[in-house]
Formats: sequence, C-alpha cells, structure tokens
Amino acid sequence: MRVQKFEDLDVWKISMSLSISIHKALRDCKNFGFKDQIQRSSVSIPSNIAEGFERKSNKEYLYFLHVAQGSSAELRTQLYIAKQLGIIEESESIDMIEATRKISAKIYRLIQSRSQF
Repeated sequence: MRVQKFEDLDVWKISMSLSISIHKALRDCKNFGFKDQIQRSSVSIPSNIAEGFERKSNKEYLYFLHVAQGSSAELRTQLYIAKQLGIIEESESIDMIEATRKISAKIYRLIQSRSQF
C-alpha cells in the first residue's frame, strides 16, 4: 500500500495510540508539572511525524522525523520515571516503554528509507 497521507503511516497510528493511552493513564495524576511534560512529549511524536510529512522538502521531513525520534526517547525516559515513582502502574509502563522502542525503530527505518532520496 502506497502512503498517500500521514494518517496511513503505522508509526503515526502507534504513536497516536500511545499518546491517548498516556493521557488516560494520567487522568488522575496530581503531579501537574510532570503530567504536562509527559503528555507534551507524547503528543510531540505523532505531531512531528505529521508536520514533516506535510512539508514540501525531503530535508524538512527528515528534520521532523529526527525531532519525533528525540521525543520518543524523551518520553521513554519520562515513562521510566513515572514507573519508579508509581505514577503509572508497572505493567502499563512496561507496555508503554516497549511502544516507544517500537516507535523509535519505525522512525529510524523511515529515516533510513527517506535518506535515499
């Protein structure tokens, strides 16, 4: 299947799902500074994938993919902190951490394929 729009990208779909899961998991979190930061990094991943896709040049697309990959690493770090602090249940945080690894790998492969243009 040819990708016609960013909504067709599996990595965008997975990162959207993760962001929604994080928002739901933190619904009752009282640590507002941490909650804001982790939610922002989770939103940043699909947002940057989408923004890069809509840009006119491959160079810009690659830039936004790199930003999304950085946000994935930032989110993974925050999930480790949330797990250690008991903000997100351990089993849920383990699944979310694994999702960030999957997202990072998919972004890496997308960067590799786009770098050939």
